[in-house]
Amino acid sequence: MSERQITITTHESLATIAQEDWDACACPEALDGGPPEDPFTTYRFLKALEDSGSVGAGTGWQPLYLTAELDGQVIACAPLYGKNQSQGEYIFDHNWAQAFERAGGQYYPKLQMAVPFTPVTGRRLLTRPGFEQDGRASLLQGALQLAERNQLSSLHITFCTAEERDAGVQMGLMGRSTQQFHWLNAGYNNFDAFLAALSSRKRKTIRKERRVAQAFGGEIIALSGDQIEPHHWDAFWQFYQDTGARKWGTPYLTRAFFDMAHEMLRDDILLVMAMRDGRPVAGAMNVIGRSALFGRYWGCVEDHPCLHFELCYYRAIDYAIAHGLARVEAGAQGEHKLARGYLPLPTHSLHWVRDAGFARAIADYLEAERDAVDQDIEILTSYGPFKSPPTEDHQ
Repeated sequence: MSERQITITTHESLATIAQEDWDACACPEALDGGPPEDPFTTYRFLKALEDSGSVGAGTGWQPLYLTAELDGQVIACAPLYGKNQSQGEYIFDHNWAQAFERAGGQYYPKLQMAVPFTPVTGRRLLTRPGFEQDGRASLLQGALQLAERNQLSSLHITFCTAEERDAGVQMGLMGRSTQQFHWLNAGYNNFDAFLAALSSRKRKTIRKERRVAQAFGGEIIALSGDQIEPHHWDAFWQFYQDTGARKWGTPYLTRAFFDMAHEMLRDDILLVMAMRDGRPVAGAMNVIGRSALFGRYWGCVEDHPCLHFELCYYRAIDYAIAHGLARVEAGAQGEHKLARGYLPLPTHSLHWVRDAGFARAIADYLEAERDAVDQDIEILTSYGPFKSPPTEDHQ
């Protein structure tokens, strides 16, 4: 740690942090005018969540953003939230909460360092270039001190990078491994080149699914930036409500979030819409990063065979190939993605639990879980559709 004093501050609103300070830590690569590697930790995305009421009072996600300052300059920051439940996290700890409370403990509130409702790997300990070591250590120490000072049960840092996981483990946190399905671009020139890398049976299946989907009785369009108009968000809100009600009971994002996405995030968004008789009947929302396309939400008001696969998976692959992106991350869960060219890859998280006995029990569980996840990834990859699977240095 630097001998100069680093000051950690907790913020209940992003409005008390300058956007240029936050983004200098979250996405310094975007200073060239290009997209950020991780659009979800940008000031504009997190501010849209906050200003739309998707996080804050009554949501279970209370903002407690951290900044680390050295000599008057913000050198690091982190998206931190107080949680009184475990919804919208995708690294599940419901069983931990139940076990701890059955034993007489109080699991909530807890601290969560994450992007709400977003199962996407990215840096959580956001540091200005040149301050990686000091900034990361200061944020971790600040979050742990906040948990200790308020006698909170635990701190969870979810969908962090492998490098951050290693740094956290060195500081005494527990590492956890889970998995997701990602499509990796092996330098394909077009979709047919991707299909050529698959086994004959899988290739025929995908071609059939695409034919069936495209015969739904309308057209499929892809929209980004100024191509997206307010009425597209009206339609997508319907799709999102339908899916959210079925998956979570109550949609996580408010209607206001999509209005703010139109104003603040259009250049980060790819909407793929199925239009029939002049109206949208299904749609998929993707977020565009510098190296990846992130599939986020899907919904429909009409059911058509294979249309989900076409809009969510195959059109995302088309876009990634056309724009030279390294991968498509299709979100949480879903072994059905394997047959469509998406391979299992590890994701990482860090956990700190204040109660020593409970922490030992969780550590034992995590060790067994890591072995099981590694085995699952190996087995699932062997059942994948590729003649020889593509690879990527995954963080």
